[in-house]
Amino acid sequence: MTADSRSARIQMLVAEQAARRGARVSVMDVCAAAVAALPIGGAGISAMSRTTASHPLCSTDDISERLEELQLTLGEGPCVDAFALGGAVLTPDLRADDVHARWPVFAPAAADVGAGAVFAFPLQIGAISPGVLDMYSSVPGGLDTEELADAMAFADTATLVLLDTRTDGPEDGGLGDLGGYRAEIGQATGMLTEQLGVGIEEAFIRLRAHAYAHGRRLADVADDVVARRLRFPQGTDKPQTDKEA
Repeated sequence: MTADSRSARIQMLVAEQAARRGARVSVMDVCAAAVAALPIGGAGISAMSRTTASHPLCSTDDISERLEELQLTLGEGPCVDAFALGGAVLTPDLRADDVHARWPVFAPAAADVGAGAVFAFPLQIGAISPGVLDMYSSVPGGLDTEELADAMAFADTATLVLLDTRTDGPEDGGLGDLGGYRAEIGQATGMLTEQLGVGIEEAFIRLRAHAYAHGRRLADVADDVVARRLRFPQGTDKPQTDKEA
Protein backbone atom coordinates (compact mmCIF):
# COMPACT_ATOMS: atom_id res chain seq x y z
CA MET A 1 0.00 0.00 0.00
CA THR A 2 1.37 3.42 -0.94
CA ALA A 3 1.68 6.21 1.61
CA ASP A 4 -0.92 8.29 -0.24
CA SER A 5 -3.49 5.49 -0.37
CA ARG A 6 -2.90 4.68 3.29
CA SER A 7 -3.32 8.34 4.25
CA ALA A 8 -6.52 8.60 2.20
CA ARG A 9 -7.95 5.46 3.84
CA ILE A 10 -7.12 6.67 7.35
CA GLN A 11 -8.58 10.11 6.68
CA MET A 12 -11.77 8.50 5.40
CA LEU A 13 -12.08 6.43 8.59
CA VAL A 14 -11.69 9.59 10.65
CA ALA A 15 -14.21 11.49 8.51
CA GLU A 16 -16.70 8.65 8.97
CA GLN A 17 -16.37 8.94 12.74
CA ALA A 18 -17.14 12.65 12.52
CA ALA A 19 -20.10 11.98 10.22
CA ARG A 20 -21.60 9.63 12.81
CA ARG A 21 -21.46 12.46 15.33
CA GLY A 22 -22.82 14.92 12.79
CA ALA A 23 -19.95 17.30 13.52
CA ARG A 24 -16.73 18.59 12.02
CA VAL A 25 -13.68 16.34 12.34
CA SER A 26 -11.93 16.59 15.70
CA VAL A 27 -8.96 14.90 17.34
CA MET A 28 -11.44 12.71 19.21
CA ASP A 29 -12.53 11.27 15.86
CA VAL A 30 -8.90 10.40 15.11
CA CYS A 31 -8.59 8.54 18.40
CA ALA A 32 -11.92 6.73 17.97
CA ALA A 33 -11.05 5.67 14.41
CA ALA A 34 -7.65 4.39 15.56
CA VAL A 35 -9.27 2.26 18.25
CA ALA A 36 -11.67 0.78 15.70
CA ALA A 37 -8.94 0.04 13.17
CA LEU A 38 -6.03 -1.15 15.31
CA PRO A 39 -5.55 -3.86 17.96
CA ILE A 40 -5.54 -1.33 20.82
CA GLY A 41 -7.81 -0.69 23.77
CA GLY A 42 -7.83 3.09 23.66
CA ALA A 43 -6.11 6.26 22.51
CA GLY A 44 -5.53 9.80 23.70
CA ILE A 45 -3.87 13.02 22.58
CA SER A 46 -2.06 15.60 24.67
CA ALA A 47 -1.03 19.09 23.58
CA MET A 48 2.68 19.44 24.31
CA SER A 49 4.98 22.46 24.48
CA ARG A 50 8.43 23.31 25.83
CA THR A 51 7.35 26.81 26.79
CA THR A 52 3.80 26.41 28.13
CA ALA A 53 2.01 23.84 30.26
CA SER A 54 1.12 20.62 28.44
CA HIS A 55 -2.40 19.25 28.84
CA PRO A 56 -4.60 16.34 27.70
CA LEU A 57 -6.88 17.08 24.75
CA CYS A 58 -8.97 13.94 24.46
CA SER A 59 -9.13 10.25 25.32
CA THR A 60 -11.39 7.39 24.32
CA ASP A 61 -11.79 5.74 27.71
CA ASP A 62 -10.87 5.95 31.38
CA ILE A 63 -7.58 4.09 30.98
CA SER A 64 -6.29 6.31 28.18
CA GLU A 65 -7.38 9.36 30.18
CA ARG A 66 -5.39 8.16 33.20
CA LEU A 67 -2.36 7.40 31.04
CA GLU A 68 -2.34 10.95 29.63
CA GLU A 69 -2.67 12.45 33.10
CA LEU A 70 -0.02 10.19 34.61
CA GLN A 71 2.62 11.04 32.03
CA LEU A 72 2.06 14.79 32.17
CA THR A 73 1.93 14.75 35.97
CA LEU A 74 4.98 12.52 36.47
CA GLY A 75 6.99 13.98 33.61
CA GLU A 76 7.96 10.54 32.32
CA GLY A 77 6.59 7.92 29.96
CA PRO A 78 6.33 7.19 26.22
CA CYS A 79 4.40 10.40 25.53
CA VAL A 80 7.04 12.58 27.21
CA ASP A 81 9.91 10.81 25.45
CA ALA A 82 8.20 10.85 22.04
CA PHE A 83 7.80 14.62 22.32
CA ALA A 84 11.38 15.16 23.50
CA LEU A 85 12.97 12.83 20.93
CA GLY A 86 10.71 13.64 17.99
CA GLY A 87 10.09 10.00 17.16
CA ALA A 88 7.73 7.14 17.98
CA VAL A 89 8.26 5.38 21.31
CA LEU A 90 6.93 1.83 21.26
CA THR A 91 6.54 -0.06 24.52
CA PRO A 92 5.05 -3.51 23.83
CA ASP A 93 5.44 -4.71 27.43
CA LEU A 94 5.22 -2.37 30.40
CA ARG A 95 6.33 -5.19 32.68
CA ALA A 96 9.80 -5.48 31.09
CA ASP A 97 12.76 -4.69 33.33
CA ASP A 98 14.23 -2.12 30.95
CA VAL A 99 10.89 -0.30 30.84
CA HIS A 100 10.78 -0.10 34.65
CA ALA A 101 14.36 1.17 34.65
CA ARG A 102 13.49 3.84 32.09
CA TRP A 103 10.24 4.98 33.75
CA PRO A 104 10.39 3.75 37.35
CA VAL A 105 7.25 5.60 38.43
CA PHE A 106 5.13 5.61 35.28
CA ALA A 107 5.55 1.95 34.27
CA PRO A 108 4.04 0.37 37.41
CA ALA A 109 1.40 3.13 37.62
CA ALA A 110 0.35 2.50 34.01
CA ALA A 111 0.10 -1.23 34.67
CA ASP A 112 -2.01 -0.53 37.75
CA VAL A 113 -4.60 1.39 35.72
CA GLY A 114 -4.89 -1.44 33.19
CA ALA A 115 -2.31 -0.89 30.43
CA GLY A 116 -0.06 -3.69 29.18
CA ALA A 117 1.53 -1.83 26.24
CA VAL A 118 1.76 1.83 25.20
CA PHE A 119 2.69 3.36 21.83
CA ALA A 120 3.37 7.09 21.49
CA PHE A 121 3.62 9.06 18.24
CA PRO A 122 4.63 12.73 18.10
CA LEU A 123 2.41 15.00 16.02
CA GLN A 124 4.92 16.78 13.81
CA ILE A 125 5.06 19.36 11.07
CA GLY A 126 8.64 20.16 10.21
CA ALA A 127 10.55 20.98 13.39
CA ILE A 128 7.32 21.69 15.27
CA SER A 129 5.54 19.15 17.45
CA PRO A 130 2.27 20.43 18.96
CA GLY A 131 1.37 17.20 20.71
CA VAL A 132 1.54 13.41 20.99
CA LEU A 133 -0.89 10.62 20.09
CA ASP A 134 -0.84 7.76 22.62
CA MET A 135 -2.32 4.31 22.12
CA TYR A 136 -2.50 1.53 24.66
CA SER A 137 -3.33 -2.16 24.78
CA SER A 138 -4.57 -3.88 27.91
CA VAL A 139 -2.29 -6.84 27.21
CA PRO A 140 1.41 -6.84 26.25
CA GLY A 141 2.12 -7.08 22.54
CA GLY A 142 3.50 -5.04 19.68
CA LEU A 143 2.18 -3.64 16.39
CA ASP A 144 3.12 -5.37 13.14
CA THR A 145 4.50 -3.45 10.17
CA GLU A 146 1.13 -2.59 8.62
CA GLU A 147 -0.40 -1.65 11.96
CA LEU A 148 2.55 0.58 12.77
CA ALA A 149 2.25 2.31 9.40
CA ASP A 150 -1.46 2.88 10.04
CA ALA A 151 -0.73 4.25 13.52
CA MET A 152 1.72 6.75 12.05
CA ALA A 153 -0.89 7.76 9.46
CA PHE A 154 -3.36 8.38 12.28
CA ALA A 155 -0.72 10.60 13.91
CA ASP A 156 -0.32 12.59 10.68
CA THR A 157 -4.08 13.00 10.47
CA ALA A 158 -4.23 14.12 14.09
CA THR A 159 -1.60 16.73 13.24
CA LEU A 160 -3.76 18.06 10.44
CA VAL A 161 -6.76 18.33 12.70
CA LEU A 162 -4.89 19.80 15.67
CA LEU A 163 -3.29 22.49 13.52
CA ASP A 164 -6.63 23.20 11.84
CA THR A 165 -5.18 22.75 8.36
CA ARG A 166 -8.46 21.40 7.08
CA THR A 167 -10.10 22.30 3.82
CA ASP A 168 -13.69 23.51 3.75
CA GLY A 169 -15.09 21.02 1.24
CA PRO A 170 -17.13 18.11 2.63
CA GLU A 171 -16.25 15.99 -0.37
CA ASP A 172 -12.74 15.37 0.96
CA GLY A 173 -13.87 14.53 4.48
CA GLY A 174 -12.79 17.93 5.79
CA LEU A 175 -9.08 17.16 5.74
CA GLY A 176 -6.23 18.51 3.68
CA ASP A 177 -2.76 17.19 2.86
CA LEU A 178 -0.17 17.41 5.65
CA GLY A 179 2.70 17.61 3.19
CA GLY A 180 1.22 20.65 1.53
CA TYR A 181 1.44 22.66 4.75
CA ARG A 182 4.84 21.67 6.14
CA ALA A 183 6.97 24.12 4.18
CA GLU A 184 4.73 27.17 4.52
CA ILE A 185 3.96 26.83 8.23
CA GLY A 186 7.62 26.05 8.92
CA GLN A 187 8.72 29.06 6.88
CA ALA A 188 6.24 31.37 8.62
CA THR A 189 7.40 30.14 12.03
CA GLY A 190 11.01 30.71 11.05
CA MET A 191 10.20 34.26 9.95
CA LEU A 192 8.52 34.94 13.30
CA THR A 193 11.58 33.78 15.23
CA GLU A 194 13.48 36.58 13.49
CA GLN A 195 10.73 39.18 13.86
CA LEU A 196 10.09 38.46 17.53
CA GLY A 197 13.53 37.36 18.65
CA VAL A 198 12.12 34.16 20.20
CA GLY A 199 12.60 30.43 19.77
CA ILE A 200 10.70 28.28 17.31
CA GLU A 201 8.22 26.93 19.90
CA GLU A 202 7.27 30.42 21.09
CA ALA A 203 6.98 31.66 17.50
CA PHE A 204 4.68 28.76 16.64
CA ILE A 205 2.52 29.42 19.71
CA ARG A 206 2.14 33.06 18.62
CA LEU A 207 1.17 31.94 15.12
CA ARG A 208 -1.45 29.51 16.45
CA ALA A 209 -2.76 32.06 18.96
CA HIS A 210 -3.33 34.62 16.22
CA ALA A 211 -5.15 32.08 14.06
CA TYR A 212 -7.35 31.00 16.97
CA ALA A 213 -8.11 34.55 18.13
CA HIS A 214 -9.21 35.60 14.63
CA GLY A 215 -11.08 32.40 13.74
CA ARG A 216 -8.72 31.68 10.83
CA ARG A 217 -7.03 28.55 9.53
CA LEU A 218 -3.41 28.25 10.57
CA ALA A 219 -2.37 27.70 6.95
CA ASP A 220 -3.99 30.99 5.90
CA VAL A 221 -2.24 32.95 8.65
CA ALA A 222 1.07 31.32 7.70
CA ASP A 223 0.47 32.30 4.08
CA ASP A 224 -0.02 35.94 5.13
CA VAL A 225 3.18 35.91 7.15
CA VAL A 226 5.21 34.38 4.33
CA ALA A 227 3.74 36.87 1.85
CA ARG A 228 4.57 39.68 4.33
CA ARG A 229 0.95 40.75 4.54
CA LEU A 230 1.07 40.10 8.30
CA ARG A 231 3.90 40.95 10.69
CA PHE A 232 4.36 40.40 14.42
CA PRO A 233 6.56 43.31 15.56
CA GLN A 234 8.76 42.61 18.59
CA GLY A 235 7.48 44.13 21.80
CA THR A 236 3.76 44.10 20.93
CA ASP A 237 1.08 41.45 20.97
CA LYS A 238 -0.85 43.06 18.12
CA PRO A 239 0.28 41.92 14.65
CA GLN A 240 0.32 44.46 11.86
CA THR A 241 -1.10 44.00 8.39
CA ASP A 242 0.53 45.52 5.34
CA LYS A 243 -2.11 48.25 5.41
CA GLU A 244 -1.24 49.23 8.99
CA ALA A 245 2.55 49.20 8.58
